[in-house]
Amino acid sequence: MTDLTPTPDAAVRTARATDADAVGAVQAQLWREAYGMFLSPELLEQFTPEAFAQVWAESLTSPPSPLHRLLVATQGADLVGFVAIGPGEHEGTGEILVGGVLASHRRSGHGSRLLNAAVDTLRAGDFGQVEGWVLALDEQTRGFAEQAGLSADGAWRERALPGDSAAREVRLRAWIGPVED
Repeated sequence: MTDLTPTPDAAVRTARATDADAVGAVQAQLWREAYGMFLSPELLEQFTPEAFAQVWAESLTSPPSPLHRLLVATQGADLVGFVAIGPGEHEGTGEILVGGVLASHRRSGHGSRLLNAAVDTLRAGDFGQVEGWVLALDEQTRGFAEQAGLSADGAWRERALPGDSAAREVRLRAWIGPVED
C-alpha cells in the first residue's frame, strides 16, 4: 500500500530516531566541505555518514539533557539540513551546537527556517541569548548568521582536528529574549 500522506514542499521538524542515518549523511558532507582545506584526504575519510549517524542515533535516544534538540529541514521527503541546539556555557544562553544545509539546497530558505525554529525553541526554553561558533574562514555561513542578527563578540577558539590540525572558530551571539522597556 502506498502512503498518500501529503508531504510539505519544505519544512522544519523535530528529528526522530529514524532520521539518524540521513542526518549523519548530511553532516559528513558538510564537514568534508568545511574542513577540506585543513585536512588531508585520508583524514577527511574519517568523516563518514555511518560514524556521524551512530552518534546521532545515541543522542536522539538518550539526549544529553531535556533541553537538547535536533531539528531537521526537509524538502519533500528528503532531509536536506539540520541544527542541534542545547544549553550554552553561560546561564540563560542557548547554543547552536552544529548544523547546516546541503550545498545543493542552500538559498532556498532552509537555513532561515532552521535558524528561526532553533531560536523559537531556545526562547521557549527561557533562553535570552543564543550563541554559536563558526569557522573564521567560512564567510558564507558567517554572513548568513550576521544577516539574521547574530554578531561576533570577539571570542575565538581553536577546534582540534584529527592529525594535529586545528581550525579557528569565532563566536556569534544575539539577544533573543523579550525586549525590556
